[in-house]
Parts: sequence; C-alpha cells; structure tokens
Amino acid sequence: MAITFSENIEGFTLHNKNKIKNWLTDIIQSHGKHVGTIGYLFCDDEFVLEANQRYLNHDTYTDIITFDYVEGDLVSGDIMISVDRVRENAKTFGVSFEDELHRVIAHGVLHLLGQGDKSEEESKEMRRKEEEALLKLQVIMNIE
Repeated sequence: MAITFSENIEGFTLHNKNKIKNWLTDIIQSHGKHVGTIGYLFCDDEFVLEANQRYLNHDTYTDIITFDYVEGDLVSGDIMISVDRVRENAKTFGVSFEDELHRVIAHGVLHLLGQGDKSEEESKEMRRKEEEALLKLQVIMNIE
C-alpha cells in the first residue's frame, strides 16, 4: 500500500513528498482508516478537462478530480490535480501557490474519506477539515 505522486506538467515539482505522504497517512489514520493505494497526478488544465469530459460528463475546468476506489477501511483512489487551476485559485484567494496546492491535496483525500462538497453545508465542513489538515501539515513540516 502506498501513496504516489506523478507529474506530467513541465516546470512543476512537488516538494517534501515524504512529509506530504506522512501527512496524508495521518489524516487517513485519524479517521480510523488505513492507507491503500492512492495515486496523485499533477497535470495541466487541458488534461483534467479531458478527464472531466470523458469520465464524468462535465465540460468544465476544475482544480481536482477524485476517483474513489475505497473498500471498507482501505482508502484508495486516483486524484488528478490541475496545477494551472491551483495557480489561478491561489491568486484569486490571495494565498501562496504552495498553500493552495496543499489544500487541494488534502481535499482529494478528504473526498476519499467520504467528505462531500456539493451542498453549502458539506462545503463548509470540507473547508473546516481542509483547514484542520493544513494545521497538521504545518506541524509535520516543522518537526520532521
């Protein structure tokens, strides 16, 4: 069982991969679950748009698509993140690219843990859990 990161976008490298793996493992375990096989793919807008159209019948740009393969307590899935959207959203929200990237990385695993974001109430809870996760990451980044 593993968490992997792949990049198919030029000029992007995910830093602190081991710390991020530890962080994601902590998030999953704090929900009483176990890490299965989780693959993150960092790509551009067009790649995510094509996947959104092909697999989800959505014709929109998005920052993340999560494919859920969870079985029982074993958390598994594939997560595509558009680095282009993350960059744009960071500017829109007035945060650093890295902070927005980490928020979106957490967002994907929270989806795998069953957290939705379709209703206003679900979205608020998702944001709360993202913020909680980002605080955990700050601790991990500072102590490891």
